[in-house]
Amino acid sequence: MTEVATPTSIAATLVARADLSRADRAAMHGLLDRHFAGVTREQFDRDLAEKNWALLLHDPDGALVGFSTMLVYETRVDDAPVSVVCSGDTIVDPSAWGAPTLPREWIAAVNRLRASAYPNGPLYWLLITSGFRTYRLLSTFWRTFYPRFDAPTPADQQRLLDVLAAERFGGAYDAASGIVRFARPQVLRPHLAGIPPQRLDDPHVAFFAQRNPGHARGDELACLCELAESNLTRAGQRMVFGGEARPTP
Repeated sequence: MTEVATPTSIAATLVARADLSRADRAAMHGLLDRHFAGVTREQFDRDLAEKNWALLLHDPDGALVGFSTMLVYETRVDDAPVSVVCSGDTIVDPSAWGAPTLPREWIAAVNRLRASAYPNGPLYWLLITSGFRTYRLLSTFWRTFYPRFDAPTPADQQRLLDVLAAERFGGAYDAASGIVRFARPQVLRPHLAGIPPQRLDDPHVAFFAQRNPGHARGDELACLCELAESNLTRAGQRMVFGGEARPTP
């Protein structure tokens, strides 16, 4: 377990799934249930059992205000090693939206795991999302990711995405559309659901809405992003390293 106090007074803690307490699990489910409809405790526990790490965010009073579960693993594609971070349940309470704690500490946590346990091959983020806010994080912090509005997905990246998504989600992944459809999807509650019309002026958000027309009913768009320092945007570099962004190669 590693805890870091952030400038926003939100504490980020990386915890192995096996080390989560009963209180941790109950608070995580409670936070998720407040923002997603149809999240039973059984479903939450089943999804959590498939993950091996969780990043927890607590406010100064010790209340859980956000978390992200992860399955970090190594596989092989075309007989070459690939390390993968597959995001699971992720939520930040709107009261903490003004702080960049989750993306900053998530990247820091992934870097620590990469260095200590998953050094082989390139490291990729396999992200599935039914929310435009999560999809928008990709373009904020990463230079290259797929799918995206302004470039077709290269054949090698599409194959990698298809292989990883099929390996992880089986028949729930539709390669033709790039959508993962679960039998019991999580659906955002009304206060978070939908895309405000003005946000569709953003081409990334408009693309997400077009590629994932079933997002409101819980359809998840499968995305792929290489997690490498060279792939950080200038905003990503400032967030991770602080101060001035490093020169972009």
